[in-house]
Amino acid sequence: MKHTAARTHPGPRATAPSHAPSRTPRRGRRGARALPRAHGTFARFTTRIQAGLEEAARRPDRGDISTTTVIIWVAAVTGAVLIAGTIAVVIAKYNGKLAGL
Repeated sequence: MKHTAARTHPGPRATAPSHAPSRTPRRGRRGARALPRAHGTFARFTTRIQAGLEEAARRPDRGDISTTTVIIWVAAVTGAVLIAGTIAVVIAKYNGKLAGL
């Protein structure tokens, strides 16, 4: 186990002990640190969205699924649900008669 070599302790902290009351108001569970982290996440999100919109404007045909494909899939799933429902209704209706088979 080569990663278990002696690790140095960072030493005493310069902050007040945890039982001492805080002088600054806290914002949520993570305190004042949550705001910069959330800001960075939001900035990355908006940058990614903007890049996607620029790509869509540059290449309008990106190989998206065609409308015909969506219609075929919806029809196939609807048919499968109808068949399964019909089988369930028939089994429920004739359950007593099928028990003796």
